Amino acid sequence: MWTLITLRPLTLLLLLLLLLQPLQLKILHKYVPLSAEEIEQFEDYLEEMRSTGPTLPTPKDVFKRRTIIDPGRPLTDSNYCTDEIKMKNVHNRFRCVKEHFFLQISFEELQDICNNLFVSCKNGVKRCHRSRQSIKGVYCNLIEGVVMTDCVYESSYRQGQVLMTCRWQNDIQEVIPAYINDIMEINDTIKEKHVLHGYFQ
Repeated sequence: MWTLITLRPLTLLLLLLLLLQPLQLKILHKYVPLSAEEIEQFEDYLEEMRSTGPTLPTPKDVFKRRTIIDPGRPLTDSNYCTDEIKMKNVHNRFRCVKEHFFLQISFEELQDICNNLFVSCKNGVKRCHRSRQSIKGVYCNLIEGVVMTDCVYESSYRQGQVLMTCRWQNDIQEVIPAYINDIMEINDTIKEKHVLHGYFQ
């Protein structure tokens, strides 16, 4: 029969060391004279060692970092996507994403779109929300590469209504944008309305 000692010796050793740390600090202070500042730094170090590590960014923060862009750089730059995807660290487990959208809009305005009625996404599934206003953005389409840093993208400036999915985020109790499905240029939107009214077959 296997016991904790034979299955997880390192874990057990680390647990025992954690129990001894307050005792070690008292012994260390007895033999090595430490100033109050040094003791405080050592206690901060021990606290950091006991912590679970850095917290992961929330889905809201990840979406903002990966999607929202500043107006400083021209959206018509042919290297826009290749540069920004590397800079904003956009990947899927270090593999190149097939397509991506960057939008020039505030997160709050984008989040308001989540309150709009459901419409069909570009794949036909009726789970998207469409913006009422026209939004500027860049569509990135992978043309070369498989893993990060080798990804090369074609950049296309687009302006139109945004189609996106939203999701509920429990920790902040809000509906947030999750994925940009498409930027429908004005001509596409007009044609879609005409198809709905029977003008085109």
